[in-house]
Amino acid sequence: MLRNRVLDTVRRIKPILHGQCLRSLASGALMNNKLTTIEVDDKSGIATLSMNLPPVNTLTMELMHDLIDSINQIECNKSRGLILTSSNDKVFSAGLDLKELLNPDKKRLEEFWTIFQDLWLALHLCGIPTAAAVNGHAPAAGCVLATACEYRAMLPNLFIGIHATRFSFVISKWMMLSYQSVLPRRIVERALNQGKLFGTQEALDVGLVDEVACSKEEALAKCRAFIATFDKANPVARTLTKRMCRDPDVRGLLDDRAGDLRECVDYVNTPLFQEGLHAHLEGLKNKK
Repeated sequence: MLRNRVLDTVRRIKPILHGQCLRSLASGALMNNKLTTIEVDDKSGIATLSMNLPPVNTLTMELMHDLIDSINQIECNKSRGLILTSSNDKVFSAGLDLKELLNPDKKRLEEFWTIFQDLWLALHLCGIPTAAAVNGHAPAAGCVLATACEYRAMLPNLFIGIHATRFSFVISKWMMLSYQSVLPRRIVERALNQGKLFGTQEALDVGLVDEVACSKEEALAKCRAFIATFDKANPVARTLTKRMCRDPDVRGLLDDRAGDLRECVDYVNTPLFQEGLHAHLEGLKNKK
């Protein structure tokens, strides 16, 4: 029965994802999707997907669209694995574009949140091995992207975590489950309530990241080594097993995407959140 549910998930995920496999990715190829870059390693066949939206890879609708298209392209072209990283040396991704949540237009907010759902599903259920080379800070949705990958290598002296309560946001359950698939429930509950950002060493100690690398090049090498551990596994069996393991994380969202969207829109428009977000954005301005 569980295998049937996984197959059902595979069927249901296809229409959710944007973009199609319009171009093939040759080994050594370097392709730009405006805000992302895909580079395929000649020897390993592993694709490196870099976010490239200055200054801090804020997840705008445009960047999320490009990421979804790039993930689909890499997966459909049967790359051996996907490494997600940043072209920015200081920030992996600063998270969602919070301006989209400030006094939002309802239809645009619905589109924005739906694309975010799509992006998480595309990465969390990606059929090939995934790894994140976290070469910069990864707060909020930046952390969500990292935890959607199967492995994380992080550089020293950075921070990662979901600090949503600091700006009065209550995350969706699927975001919590994604976090909880990496960390023990007790640590997740405390970290979410505190709005905690983990430094690199603490993130390693609790298991939020798998290894620490001294440079981006070393982080990418560690990601490639992790992906190579699946070389002896049948790709189709591995994909189905991965999605079976991750089915509890996605089931609630797939069964009621409209409900999650409605809850998000309703909460974002509350005075509690709008006042908290306004204060947070003003605080960020004052730091500049």
